[in-house]
Amino acid sequence: MVQGTVQVTHGGSSRWRRRSGEYPTLTAALAVAGDGDVLSIAPGTYRENLVLEHAVTLRGPEDGSGSVRIAPLDGVALTLRASAVVQDLHLEGQDRAAPALLVEDGSPELTDLRVSTHSAAGIEVRGPGARPLVRRCTVENPAGVGIVVLDGGGGVFEECEVVASGQTGFSVRGGGRPRLERCRIHHSTGAGIAVTGEGSGLEALGCEVYEVRGAGVQIAARAAARLTDCAVHRTTADGVTLDTDAVLTLAGCDIHDIPENAVDLRSRSVLTLSRTSVRRFGRNGLSVWDPGTRVDAESCEIHDSTGDYPAVWVSDGATASLDSCRVHDVPDALFVLDRGSAVEVTDSDLSQVRNTAVSVSDGATARLDDCRIREAGTGAWFRDHGSGGTLAGCTIDAVQTGVIVTKGADPALERCTVTSPAEAGFYVSAGGRGTFTACRVTDSSGFGFHVLDGCCTTLTRCHTERCARGGYEFPEDGPVVEECTGDGSGPRQAAQSAPGGGFTGAQTGVRTVTAARSPVVQPAPAARASVPRPADPGDAGAAAAAARASGAVLGQLDGLVGLDSVKREVRALTDMIEVGRRRQQAGLKAASVRRHLVFTGSPGTGKTTVARLYGEILASLGVLERGHLVEVSRVDLVGEHIGSTAIRTQEAFERARGGVLFIDEAYALAPEDSGRDFGREAIDTLVKLMEDHRDAVVVIVAGYTAEMERFLTVNPGVASRFSRTIAFGDYGPGELLRIVEQQAEEHEYRLGEGTAEALLTYFTELPKGPAFGNGRTARQTFESMVERHAGRVAQLSEPSTDELTLLFPADLPTLPTPC
Repeated sequence: MVQGTVQVTHGGSSRWRRRSGEYPTLTAALAVAGDGDVLSIAPGTYRENLVLEHAVTLRGPEDGSGSVRIAPLDGVALTLRASAVVQDLHLEGQDRAAPALLVEDGSPELTDLRVSTHSAAGIEVRGPGARPLVRRCTVENPAGVGIVVLDGGGGVFEECEVVASGQTGFSVRGGGRPRLERCRIHHSTGAGIAVTGEGSGLEALGCEVYEVRGAGVQIAARAAARLTDCAVHRTTADGVTLDTDAVLTLAGCDIHDIPENAVDLRSRSVLTLSRTSVRRFGRNGLSVWDPGTRVDAESCEIHDSTGDYPAVWVSDGATASLDSCRVHDVPDALFVLDRGSAVEVTDSDLSQVRNTAVSVSDGATARLDDCRIREAGTGAWFRDHGSGGTLAGCTIDAVQTGVIVTKGADPALERCTVTSPAEAGFYVSAGGRGTFTACRVTDSSGFGFHVLDGCCTTLTRCHTERCARGGYEFPEDGPVVEECTGDGSGPRQAAQSAPGGGFTGAQTGVRTVTAARSPVVQPAPAARASVPRPADPGDAGAAAAAARASGAVLGQLDGLVGLDSVKREVRALTDMIEVGRRRQQAGLKAASVRRHLVFTGSPGTGKTTVARLYGEILASLGVLERGHLVEVSRVDLVGEHIGSTAIRTQEAFERARGGVLFIDEAYALAPEDSGRDFGREAIDTLVKLMEDHRDAVVVIVAGYTAEMERFLTVNPGVASRFSRTIAFGDYGPGELLRIVEQQAEEHEYRLGEGTAEALLTYFTELPKGPAFGNGRTARQTFESMVERHAGRVAQLSEPSTDELTLLFPADLPTLPTPC
């Protein structure tokens, strides 16, 4: 066939049709072609605007001898109004007001096309009669939309690729309803996929959306979509957004590496997730706003947050339901805010939560059934008046505090167990209420149940075991208690079960007052004075821990592994304060010493521990009234509404009055891409409070070194408020080994022959990337060794004492494989 000609093969037998032959242009060939005819196009460039009105086959050369370019100077390159077949063509357009390929009617089959254009759209499917089948086509359109389906159009797109679109990669509007199978949409400047308008819908199966300068998937204005086995990742904005009555189902999807919200819903939108993973997100994994907005998640996993925001955020009257889900490795797991907002969580795991697993504020409610919370700062925190809900059959393990109830919150807890909390199992303060039925606390390093003054709390059939400071700690005007028991461990057990029910105080100094409905247990004054209470994490008015002499606290500081430069800095600062105090007593002028500090360094280097000891030192010197530590982060200070940030920051400052306000990862208050972020309002408020109340509270801000250097520049008054910066270096292998040895000694284990050397080698070879936890890593290593030891020794029928206590090199965990 001659270059630049078109071979027409007639498929019909009409005697009136011109016979088969070659034509110099595509337009001429199409003029004579009818249904069933085949147009074979020779390689070359055709500057024609083609319109297919018949069910013909239009194809490039099958022998691969060259490409066919349809490239008119303006207008639509190819328009289809019939069920034609188009194969192996390159389409190019230059018209910013028209698409390169337009399907207006019929069910054409488009296969192996390459649309490389600068048009309004690469492919446009328009009208209720347009239902193309598009296979293995590639669309590149830096000037406009990749593919658009509108005005009731539909069709199926299989194994297609949209690359480098200047606007949305795949757009559906005006009632369009296409189906995508195994398509890839990437490097678009607008959204990857956008579905908008009532009646518009999309179904996607096995598709991937990535490298998008914008949101990955947008569903809005009463549109609906279903994505199955799809992936959305590496966007610059939110991963998936729903707005204004949008409906979306995600089944078996993977949403990851999102710098903003992985999924954001607003304005009565509804999202259903199943078997979906949400990971590595910079803000919220699920962000749910407004009355009528709802999320239902089943068998999903939300994990590995890269920011400082709750994994699941529900506010402004929205609701969320999680069933058989896992949320882990996040700053906070669930944060429910505002009256009318609610979450329901069933048979789910919340673990490795840096702050609070479940936080309920401002009149919101949370219901958790048969859930497991472990390795969290706080298991659940009901923060204020009107906030409540229920926890039933939940277990909370390895946390700082199991459940906190403050400021009039009134949850109901039933059959919940808290195991091995570092502080209290259940803690009620600041007028908190709460009903606790058949709840248990075991192996607490603090109290089992700790209820402060003025809290109308009810405890029924609760039990404590092996609580270091005592099972129960109540004020004189204590909670209502009925049929509660404890094993009497610890220096003080404020409530003991009597044989016939109620309590006896015969051996503990507890006075029993019998009420008409249930006994009220009141500790005797002598017993209350014998053991100091821990600092209240939620109430500045709680009693302070008894102050130790500064020498004793400095001795504990010296006992910490490593941190030599930190110890020198703290001692120098302490000496300055002590000498200043003595000069004042002698009637001399004392140098003004700013006590606010900046701690820089990686996680797990002891910043929080040193801050707590620093507060004790200042209290022992009479500089601070109490010396307690109140630890907060961005989520405790920054609100979501104008004015709420200042209120939260002032409340945190009040809780710390007389002690230390420790702000972890303080740089998160001033993100580099802050925009309308309210974090700077928290900084401005803090700066003013630090000046107005310079003698009442010591503020310590902490975080990574480089990020903290940037933080100190965000407000002219920030750097001037802090006297010095103390750098916490990473632990070396020898120091990590010493931490493991201390852990082993504390838990009555010993390192067997060769174990110390193996640990030293392990810590030397362990990758020290951004996720390296320093002291936390050492403790986790010890815990892993204990687990492996248990698995080994459990197989022995009668293990000896040595076998029960010795840890060997074989018990070491495997080194992680480098990525």
